[in-house]
Amino acid sequence: MEEERHLPLCLSFGPGDSPSPVRRRSLVERMATGTPDSQARFGQSVKGLLTEKVTTCGTDVIALTKQVLKGSRSSELLGQAARNMVLQEDAILHSEDSLRKMAIITTHLQYQQEAIQKNVEQSSDLQDQLNHLLK
Repeated sequence: MEEERHLPLCLSFGPGDSPSPVRRRSLVERMATGTPDSQARFGQSVKGLLTEKVTTCGTDVIALTKQVLKGSRSSELLGQAARNMVLQEDAILHSEDSLRKMAIITTHLQYQQEAIQKNVEQSSDLQDQLNHLLK
């Protein structure tokens, strides 16, 4: 059976290393010309990476869609809140007007009560005077 060799995914040079004047083959070139087994592993690796990237992109699209919908819902709620506030403001203005009118009516009723009270006192005095005259 053939000995498995693992190829590095990233080639780097140390401080004492210098690249040779011979052109180095890329990983893709080496994998394409490698054994069928290594080509299959490379294909599976690429397929796994692509699947992972597609899954990540799909998750990101879902999150973005949720955020857009949430923003759309937020603006709907803001519009509804503004309409409710206008309705409440009208109700408050109407209530203030009603309270002013009630305050005026209360003042008039107090004047009438004072006038009636004076009349009652005067009628008591008149009653006493009338009783005194009739004796």
